[in-house]
Amino acid sequence: MRRILIGLMVMLLGLAVAQKPRVVIPTGSTGGVFFFYGQAIAKLLSEAGVADTTAQQTGGSYDNLLLLRDRTDPSANTYYCALTTTDAALVTYNGSEPRFKEKKADNQRILFYMYPSLIHIVTTNQSGIKVIQDMKGKRVSTGQPGSSTENLALLVLEGAGVNPSSFAKRERLPAAESAQALGEGTIDAYFWVGGVPTSSVVDVGQNLARSGKHLVLVPVTASSTTAQLLLKRFPGILSTGSVPKAVYNTPTNTPALFTGNVFVCPASMPDELAYGITKAVFAGLQTLQTATAAARDTTLKASADLYNAKTIIPFHPGAIKYLKEAGAIK
Repeated sequence: MRRILIGLMVMLLGLAVAQKPRVVIPTGSTGGVFFFYGQAIAKLLSEAGVADTTAQQTGGSYDNLLLLRDRTDPSANTYYCALTTTDAALVTYNGSEPRFKEKKADNQRILFYMYPSLIHIVTTNQSGIKVIQDMKGKRVSTGQPGSSTENLALLVLEGAGVNPSSFAKRERLPAAESAQALGEGTIDAYFWVGGVPTSSVVDVGQNLARSGKHLVLVPVTASSTTAQLLLKRFPGILSTGSVPKAVYNTPTNTPALFTGNVFVCPASMPDELAYGITKAVFAGLQTLQTATAAARDTTLKASADLYNAKTIIPFHPGAIKYLKEAGAIK
């Protein structure tokens, strides 16, 4: 009997050791690139056998980093890995974001760079909005409460000298709901921070075209006060660029602001798991890029460039091991 009990204990111990880690990937709102990108990563990791991985719909970057900080449980072999914009990662890491002042998310570690996100300012050719200041007296959605979109929208408005109280109506809608509201004519413009192209923006542009309207992106030039304020607030985090007119079938190319996006996991994640995740993602890039167009910018070079920039947020040792093994960094 004693031998049987010992045998069962050994078997159970073996099963516990062999049990795969659980990885949860908080994503973002439906209609945004985070949602589809996170789903694709979860599927890729599960099929590669790296971990039992699931994706979870959330409000975006800040929700994701809260989950990483508070729900990771190494004793249960459970780790939350967040999709986040680089600006949100920075202000939660250093505690300058009010919700993270008392308890920073300084346990986050970068595994890889995902893609740049456009600070979309979406309107129509019939709204009368040609510059940000024209939003006064209009109906505008500034993004989901507490999201990176909302925080960046408020900074953009601050730089342009526009107070949200000057709007005829302020909505705080997620990506898909904002697009729907613009298409239905219940708002005049909305902010959205996401990859290019974002499916909900493409869809609303097509719907507007069918009704004789055209989608327009409100420009933010590199020399503008708005751009200069944000570039100073987030040095090395935000950048300026241009959105080709073919992306959303806009009348012209549009000067705009961009933020980056990174995939971060907790520092408590074992090095071998972080290494396995990073390796599986880059080995499965073709699959990832088929699932979401934004992943075309998920490259070894982009991650190496971010690593070499010596960002405040450290890379995970497991990710560093893979990047060195792949020859991307020294």
